[in-house]
Amino acid sequence: MGTAKLVVALVGYGYWGPNLLRNYMDLPDVEVKWVCERDARKLGKAKSRYPSVTATDDYSDVLNDPEVDAVVIATPISTHFELAMAAVKAGKHTFVEKPMTASVLEGRALVAAAEAHHVTLMVGHTFEFSAPVVAIKELIASGELGDIYYISSSRINLGLHQRDVSVIWDLAPHDFSILFDWLGEEPEHVSAVGRGCVKCDIPDVAFVTLRFPSGAVAEVQLSWLSPVKLRRTLVVGSKKMLVYDDTESVEKVKVFDHGVNLTEPGSFGEFQLSYRTGDIVSPHLDACEPLFVEAQHFVHCIRTATRPKTDGISGLRVVRALERAEDSMRFHAGVVQYHDQAPQLAMPDHLATELPVFGKLLEAQ
Repeated sequence: MGTAKLVVALVGYGYWGPNLLRNYMDLPDVEVKWVCERDARKLGKAKSRYPSVTATDDYSDVLNDPEVDAVVIATPISTHFELAMAAVKAGKHTFVEKPMTASVLEGRALVAAAEAHHVTLMVGHTFEFSAPVVAIKELIASGELGDIYYISSSRINLGLHQRDVSVIWDLAPHDFSILFDWLGEEPEHVSAVGRGCVKCDIPDVAFVTLRFPSGAVAEVQLSWLSPVKLRRTLVVGSKKMLVYDDTESVEKVKVFDHGVNLTEPGSFGEFQLSYRTGDIVSPHLDACEPLFVEAQHFVHCIRTATRPKTDGISGLRVVRALERAEDSMRFHAGVVQYHDQAPQLAMPDHLATELPVFGKLLEAQ
C-alpha cells in the first residue's frame, strides 16, 4: 500500500462512534474521509466537530468510493452483518464493533467472505488492547499465577438499557473476549440465569458460568441495574491471585502472593492445610488509550497483510459463547455444551420450527 495515507470511513456516529472517530483522526497515517450516519442530528454533530470529513446518510456513497480503503462500523448489533458483508464484498478492509454479528451463522458467513475477498476483518474487542489485560495475560502465560483455578468477573452499572438485545449481548462480549484471550481456549460448557426486571422480555441482569477444557471455571455477573459501577475481575491460581479493577485510576492490577498449601498426611489422619499471605504487588502499566492502540493495530494489519489479534475467528468465538449463554438463559436449558454446531437445548418441541438457526436440537439428557 506504500506510504500513502489509509483512507477510512466511519459508519455510525452514535454512542461509540465519536470515540472511534476521535482516535482515527489522531492517527498520522490515516485520512478519515467519510462519516455515515442516518440520524441527521448526530451527523450534524460530526460535521461540526470535524469539518474536513464528508458527511452522508447514504452507505452506498462510502462503498462506491474507490478511494476508501477501510470501513469502521459502529452501529447497532442487528445491523453489523449486513453492513460488514457489504463492505467486505466491496473490497474494503472492515472493522466491526463487538459483538461481530448477531448469530453464529452470520459470523461464519462474514469470516468466509472476508477470506474469499482477501480483506482484513477485525472486531472491536477493545479490552484486549488495554494495558491491564495485556499485563495479566503475560502473568498467566509466564506461569507466575500457576494453574488457573477460577475467574470471577462483575460488570454492573445503572444503565444503559438496550432496546433490542439482552444484557448478555451488551456487556458479556467484553468479559468473554478477555477470558478467551487470557486462557487461550473456548469454554466447553456454558450456563446462564437471568431475568428482565424493567422490561420482562429484555433481560437486564444475568449470571453466566463457563467451564473450560483446562479445568478452569469462570463466573460473569452482568447487570444494568446496580447502585454502583463495578468493573472488577478476580483471578485465582495455584500459586498467586490477582484483582483487576478497571474503575481504579491507579493500581488497576494487584497481585497477591496468597494461597493455600495442602500437605498429604504421612499416615491415616486429617489433611493439613496452611495458608500463605505474602506480598501484594501492583505492576507498572503503560498509560495508553486502548482504542488508540486498537486503531493502530487495525491500520498496521492492513498495511502488512497480517492477521489481527482480534480477527474474525476471535469475534466468532465470542458470538458463539453469547449465543449459548442466551439459549441457556431464555430456554432454561441449564448447561449448553459445545458439540459441533448444535447446542444441547432443553425446550419444547414446538419451538424447534421457530429456531432453524440452531439446527438439530438434542433432547436434554
